[in-house]
Amino acid sequence: MERIERHACFGGWQEVHRHRSKAVDGEMRFAIYLPPQAAQGKVPVLYWLSGLTCSEQNVITKAGAQRYAAEHGLAIVACDTSPRGEQVANDDAYDLGQGAGFYVNATVSPWSQHYRMYDYVAHELPALIEQHFPVTKKRAISGHSMGGHGALIVALKNPGRYSSVSAFSPIVAPSRVPWGEKAFTAYLGSDRETWRAYDATELVKTANEKLPLLIDQGDADEFLSTQLQPERLQEAAKAVGHPLELRMRAGYDHSYYFIASFIGEHIAYHAAALS
Repeated sequence: MERIERHACFGGWQEVHRHRSKAVDGEMRFAIYLPPQAAQGKVPVLYWLSGLTCSEQNVITKAGAQRYAAEHGLAIVACDTSPRGEQVANDDAYDLGQGAGFYVNATVSPWSQHYRMYDYVAHELPALIEQHFPVTKKRAISGHSMGGHGALIVALKNPGRYSSVSAFSPIVAPSRVPWGEKAFTAYLGSDRETWRAYDATELVKTANEKLPLLIDQGDADEFLSTQLQPERLQEAAKAVGHPLELRMRAGYDHSYYFIASFIGEHIAYHAAALS
């Protein structure tokens, strides 16, 4: 593991590291914000998963999350959204291939060689963070768009592993919207039954842990009706009595201006659950 960035920030440190990942069979990058409290002892961790075309840089440079993490004494870990490199399969479209890993373990060639982002996020990355940084095993998870999908499925598939989960503008039903259908067909094949394992609206139906789901969604989001459709998860959760709070935010779009406006509330929510 090699540290490639380090910046003083709100009394703590914003770092970026790269390392060899067994899960994706290649190099991965992640960012970690260590709040000032980490100098005195271990702190809990909020994992952040980003959306299509993003890397670990988007949230650390645009969301303004470090200020709130410093106030509450949380570390924030943000990974890249896919494996990268000349040897890694790719596509010319923005919504498939590098920058668009969808947090699944691909089973179809050529994607299956490197695209195992689910294993990376759910298992390898937390183990690495807990081994090398002053953090506890108390974890929360959040994300945006494709990363909101990732946060929801990772939490739902791993009962007891996370104290809390939230999402901004998540793709809640990837099996039934164009972004997800395209990615899942490529990564998982045409058998839609296999897609259910990575679809929050399906996973919530059988979740044996009723971890509350918190979602913020802008009502002026350009992808709301075509790609996001939060009402699908709301209906599925209501049918099985799974707690879900969907907050529709008037006038907000899909951008990081939206995330920056409410990231403080999400960090406070996770801090309360982690304390």
